[in-house]
Amino acid sequence: MLLTLDVGNSQIFGGVFDGDTLKLTFRRTSAIRASSDEFGTFLRAVLRENDVDPRLITSAGLCSVVPDAVYSLRNCFRKYFDLEPFLLQPGAKTGLKIRYRNPVEVGADKIANAIGALARFPGRNLLIVDFGTATTLCAVSKEKEYLGGIITPGINISMAALESQTARLPAVEIVRPTWVLGRTTVESIQSGLYFGTLATVRALVAAVTTEHFASDPPLVIGTGGVGRLFSEEQVFDAFVPELSLLGLRRAMDMARSD
Repeated sequence: MLLTLDVGNSQIFGGVFDGDTLKLTFRRTSAIRASSDEFGTFLRAVLRENDVDPRLITSAGLCSVVPDAVYSLRNCFRKYFDLEPFLLQPGAKTGLKIRYRNPVEVGADKIANAIGALARFPGRNLLIVDFGTATTLCAVSKEKEYLGGIITPGINISMAALESQTARLPAVEIVRPTWVLGRTTVESIQSGLYFGTLATVRALVAAVTTEHFASDPPLVIGTGGVGRLFSEEQVFDAFVPELSLLGLRRAMDMARSD
């Protein structure tokens, strides 16, 4: 079995593949740094709680935007799983043509998303909207070119900024409001966070489509922890929460084929 981890700024998103089947997924905060022993005991406990024997894990893969976590996770896999994990990083075989001026700047999670989307939806231009700590949009052509991206504050960052930079605005639960106009302070904040994010995503999708894909409109793919909140808004053609894990698994397959 294959254990995959997408290490983000707020959460670690993990999954276990049994062949081509994604058997389980799980999340853990990444805001609190952990030692290799803490990661090891956590991962083994999660596997056991989901009826997976840790001894069945024969390979592992990581993509990370948190460099501090990589060292501990590598040692975790060496000590608790007796294996060397694959790390998706510059130089790894991806099948992508990166059109960034400096390709090294593209986050490993974005590369994993792009690989996963191209594998899942071959022969299509793609816009990938990832609702993580930041809300990002990445454009990938059907010729497997990573054209570029957009980074905006995520919905949780926006809420934290309102709370910390104002005297009387509280933190609120992030939900889909019933009405656009709120009738309390909490409702007004919830509306601004939700509908503001939705309007931003719709405007960016339209602008990138006009700029790069006017003659062949892209498939819009949603992913990320908060993305499900918007899954009924018809802003996505497909919502694939496990996209980065699928891409990481595909990158490992390409690395083995070298």
